[in-house]
Amino acid sequence: MHRSSLAVSAIALLSATQAAAQATGPLDIGTIVLGSDATTAEALEGDDPAAGGADIGIDNEDLTRINPSDLQDVFKSQPSIQVGSSLPISQKIYVNGVEENNLNVTIDGARQNNRIFHHSATTYVDPELLKAVRVDPGVAPADAGPGAVAGAIAFETKDVDDLLLPGRDVGGRVSSEYQSNGDTWTNTLGVYGRNDGFEYLLFGKAANGDDREDGSGTTVPGSTTALRSGLAKLAYNGADGSRIEFSYESVEDDADRNARADFAGMRGVYDERRWRLRRQNVVLTFTGGNTSEFWDPTFQLAYNRNEIETGPWSRDPGTSLGETTSLTGKAQNRFSLANGTITAGLDFYMDEVNYAEKGNPAAYREESANNIGLFAQGRFDLTDRARLSAGLRYDYQTFTGTDGTDYANGGFSANLAGDYDVTDAVTISAGASRVWGGIALAESYLFFRDWDYPDSIEPVTSDNAFIAATAELGSGFSIKAKLFGSNIRNARTLFDGPASESFGLDAGDTSDLETRGFEIGAGYTWGAGFARIAYAEVDAEIDGVEADSYTGRYLTTPIGNTIVLEAAHRFDNIGLTIGADAQHTMGQEIEYLGAPSGETDDYTVVNAFAEWTPRRVDGLTIRAGVTNLFDEQYADSATYGQEFGTIDPLYEPGRSVTLKATYRF
Repeated sequence: MHRSSLAVSAIALLSATQAAAQATGPLDIGTIVLGSDATTAEALEGDDPAAGGADIGIDNEDLTRINPSDLQDVFKSQPSIQVGSSLPISQKIYVNGVEENNLNVTIDGARQNNRIFHHSATTYVDPELLKAVRVDPGVAPADAGPGAVAGAIAFETKDVDDLLLPGRDVGGRVSSEYQSNGDTWTNTLGVYGRNDGFEYLLFGKAANGDDREDGSGTTVPGSTTALRSGLAKLAYNGADGSRIEFSYESVEDDADRNARADFAGMRGVYDERRWRLRRQNVVLTFTGGNTSEFWDPTFQLAYNRNEIETGPWSRDPGTSLGETTSLTGKAQNRFSLANGTITAGLDFYMDEVNYAEKGNPAAYREESANNIGLFAQGRFDLTDRARLSAGLRYDYQTFTGTDGTDYANGGFSANLAGDYDVTDAVTISAGASRVWGGIALAESYLFFRDWDYPDSIEPVTSDNAFIAATAELGSGFSIKAKLFGSNIRNARTLFDGPASESFGLDAGDTSDLETRGFEIGAGYTWGAGFARIAYAEVDAEIDGVEADSYTGRYLTTPIGNTIVLEAAHRFDNIGLTIGADAQHTMGQEIEYLGAPSGETDDYTVVNAFAEWTPRRVDGLTIRAGVTNLFDEQYADSATYGQEFGTIDPLYEPGRSVTLKATYRF
């Protein structure tokens, strides 16, 4: 149960609002659009006039201003999106209280298959490579792809046009950053250019540092920084507007970590072992030139691979290897009509998850799933005041278990969302979806068991809905509010429940999840800056019982009630931008299987920065910042295990001073 001592006052203060201010005028440093829709990630580039607005959009200007070092930073201004763990190697994203395993996650349009180990990250992304992130919480479009049980997340990496200076066809970027907490150095180098329709981009990053200290001055075990990432792109733009692009993206983390990377220790024992995580994403995409109203195609073929290697420790003398792979593709066309567009096509995936042990060939196990889907999504302007988005898809999946057991299933998914402008200043929005998601693959680190698969496993299905209202009050003020909820049935959690309180005993174990929540906020923009505040509450139940972080594996975690504040201002005459943000999360009393198990504490985190672009040195940017300004000792509300007295959670780093210099040429 939440201890919402501040919730009532926050609601009274904000009335019925939702954070959503967009900077206008000379300074374009903030874009957060919370509204209706079931649109695709193409809206990230703003090239779909009928798309409406993404539920949550984080663009290149946002990422530049935030200067994120991990996914927690990327989403820190979104109170309904939480990221657990202070280590990137074990961070998980929770959207409206639902873990990302239940969302369709793509990188450059390529669907990810990253469910590999419950103690590790699901999607390890280096924010340095990103130009935009789009989130469709709950209600996602049919063309977002299969498995969007509770929405979709689309990450988009940088392109040449995002990096070149105005008027240049060849350029480069070099940066160096120092963080005092952990004595961490991060260096990047990129070169890019274009000529006669061709584009190329090469970008690399290396980050190294020691263990960090929490707000009390205590070392956070296993928190050293050891990151390598890279991005390569080659593209050709045809005279007719068509484009073919090949991209390769890689992220690797290799260091000694806690034996279970998502918490520090158990019952006072702090074991470490080597962790090596590597994720690779290869994408080939062709987009047509929109040469006619009925010919605007996209063809894509992609392959991604996620590997984890964990070394020996006190409970296991061996070296374990987990791997997920996915071959995906899609072919679609967008048809332009008088009052909107229809996007229709087909997509497929071929996913595998396997487990192996060095020196023990008999330990090898594998699950696989293949899926083909047909979809259509329409986006229409019904009148000058009304917009509608509706979609339908059908998926057919085959699944093979570790013992060769086969299942074949199919099902329909549908979504409907719309906006209506009650007045020129007030808009109401609503949306709903019913999703068929097939059978999820298990994580590889549970394959050490010899499973007897049941005669059937029921495919996961879900219902999602939201209702929202926005008001532009004039003079830069805006308010918004949103209610949302999801019901997920037959999610393959592999949790045996009260019978054994264990994971992985039965290959067919499933659970049901119900989440309910709301988000309110307000924003104010002026010519050179913005300020906004938002508050969110989310409650979750698993099989009718309040959720905790253990039974919530693969589904949810108690994320707490959160207030976020953010402000920034740019002094154009001297090239200086200053900003600050704060997050306050309220403590919770948490239950385990219906009985009180513990509670978490309130915490408040404040960060500030100043960024200067000297007029006399073109391309140079100097940034100074302080994270966790008041040295708060805390574990993020979405971090695993805080409610159990036997577990020592991963605390967040204490105060850190950051200095960064970037030069573009």
